[in-house]
Amino acid sequence: MFKRVPSELTERENYKLLIGSVIPRPVAVVATRSIQGVTNIAPFSYFNIVSSNPPILSLAIQRKNGEWKDTARHLMQTKEAVIHILDENILVDANQTAASLSSEESELTLTSFTISELDTIDVPRINEASIAFETTLYQHVPIMKDQEITADLFLLQIAAYQLSETVYDEQTGYIDPTNLQPISRLAGNDYGKLGEIVSMLRPK
Repeated sequence: MFKRVPSELTERENYKLLIGSVIPRPVAVVATRSIQGVTNIAPFSYFNIVSSNPPILSLAIQRKNGEWKDTARHLMQTKEAVIHILDENILVDANQTAASLSSEESELTLTSFTISELDTIDVPRINEASIAFETTLYQHVPIMKDQEITADLFLLQIAAYQLSETVYDEQTGYIDPTNLQPISRLAGNDYGKLGEIVSMLRPK
């Protein structure tokens, strides 16, 4: 076994070990809207469930040279976002939204995505995504290193679910993972598909 101590590694070396080890990671395709009305779309894989009561998701956004990314800035200003689950049908377009654009430009122009306005929050959802969570900011936690904020952890409370009938069974309340065809993030340029499903009873 190799032992590595984070304090003896560069930020890039820590990053490579983490994203190569913590796999697969779910991907949030996040829609926010600036106070000027520009819709921003961006994918993030530092994302997961925190709680079901109340329903809360976590989203961590790294800062670049101490500066907020557009998604983080919008969340701090408007306190709203729509979180879409990345699936095979939207992978190519979602990947396009990772491009670096100015804050006055919308990543929608790089995609074939269409959007719909919502009545719960003032952020649109992507119509092509099978699952979308309408969320509001529950808590913001700045991540510090050496008196500098290096990342922002957002806890987002779900105000409403948007679920395609192709993946959601209204009778059972379950999501069909096979129909969802979720895409996970690996390292580098790599993504993973669902693959084999293994079922196992939990011990009592």
